[in-house]
This record gives sequence, C-alpha cells and structure tokens, in this order.
Amino acid sequence: MRSLSASLALVALFAVSPLSAQVIEYEAVDEVTDSVVTGGERTLFTTAIEAPAIPQGPAYGPFRVLDEGRAALVDVTDARTPGQFTAMLRDHPGIATIEMIDCPGTEDDLANLQVGQMIRRSGIVTHVPAGGSVRSGGVELFLAGARRYADPGSEFAVHSWQDDTGLEPSDYAANAPENRRYIDYYRAMGMNAAEAQAFYAMTNSVPFASARWLDAGEMSAWVQLDEVKVDVSPRFQFLQLAAVVDSIPSFQ
Repeated sequence: MRSLSASLALVALFAVSPLSAQVIEYEAVDEVTDSVVTGGERTLFTTAIEAPAIPQGPAYGPFRVLDEGRAALVDVTDARTPGQFTAMLRDHPGIATIEMIDCPGTEDDLANLQVGQMIRRSGIVTHVPAGGSVRSGGVELFLAGARRYADPGSEFAVHSWQDDTGLEPSDYAANAPENRRYIDYYRAMGMNAAEAQAFYAMTNSVPFASARWLDAGEMSAWVQLDEVKVDVSPRFQFLQLAAVVDSIPSFQ
C-alpha cells in the first residue's frame, strides 16, 4: 500500500446526514497508510489541542486493562489484535466494558472486523467518555458493543476506506465483496438493511484522505445508542441484560 502523509485543517465538513457536521479545529491532522498484508487500512491520527490522557495498565496491543471489569482502547488495531484481544480476555475474563479513549483506526480492516465480532460475541459494552475520540476504523469497534454509550464531549470521525491498491469503495460495484463485508458487518451489529446502507453511504461521503466529524448527538442519528448506563461490573449481571451473538458470518 502506498504511504500517504497529509496535514489537514478540518474547519467545516459538509454532511450527507439529517444533522450538520460538527466543526472541530485541530492543530494538525496526519493521515498515514502503511504496508499491510491482508486488508486495507483506515487510520486518522490527530494532534488535538487537548489530547486525552492515555491510561496506564497491562498492555495487550492497543488495549490497556484498567481493572478486572474494564479495558481501554488507546491505539490502532492491526493483524495481531485478534490474538491480543483473545489473550486479554483469557487473562482478565471479567472485562465487560471497553473505554474508547483514543482510537485512531486500524492498519488491517479485516482483522479489525474480526475484533468487532469478538467484542460482540463476548457481550462487551463500548463506551466513549467525554474527551474520547473514535476515528476511522475505530468506529466499527464502537458499533460492536452489545450496548453503546457516547458521553457529551466525545467525538467520532468517518471516511472512506482505501485498499492496498489505492482503490476506494466507489471503485468497486455496490455488491462487490469489498463493499458487502461492511454492510454485512453493520447488519450483524444490529442495523437493519436500510440503516446499514445509509450508514455506509455516510461514511463514504468523504474520501479516504479527508474526514467527517460527528459529536455524540450526531452519531445517535445514525447509530442506536443506549441512553441509560448500567452497572456492568459483575459480568453475570451484564449478560442478563445483553444478548450475546452466538455466530457472526465471516467477512473474509
């Protein structure tokens, strides 16, 4: 995959949505694509004026274990992340919530979708706290939560994917496997057919080299969010509230 470095000044992005896009100012935004073996990359690195603090804890790739009930996602996912996620749950089986602190995206979209499937199968909650930032391929992991929370002051960014040949979604037929895997994934994460198509079109409304920013309220226009938080510390209590997906189709 070709490498791309760009400094972007994101002042206002126009939306194809029922709500106006959020206006966010950053000092600099660098978009980087590195060579990968299996799956395209979607990352959006930013140097925010007020960057969130990265929590400390045992590291499993991009995850940090906060306590026996919570882990934080603080970096990009890649081809190693499914194994790292498996190891984390093996060592800390009580993890029921992923705090999405700083989620730039993924270096391997196929592996990223696998991690999303694993999150959903495990019945884990995804939560973006105030100041949390979920961007690019990280949005798929937010969608994977059996329950999804986004606090006021959290942010999201979406854009088109680009594969290792430099092609984007519009370069493929609508029903090509390269596009269908995302629609199928969104359906598996609880969207109906119309919702999945609309959300995918929205994410592709800006090219790979750009981004569209949304706040929690704007994201709720596209994705069903849970408005009332629940205490999910004891894992058995949470599993009484959320259905665990027993089988999710493969996207490879």
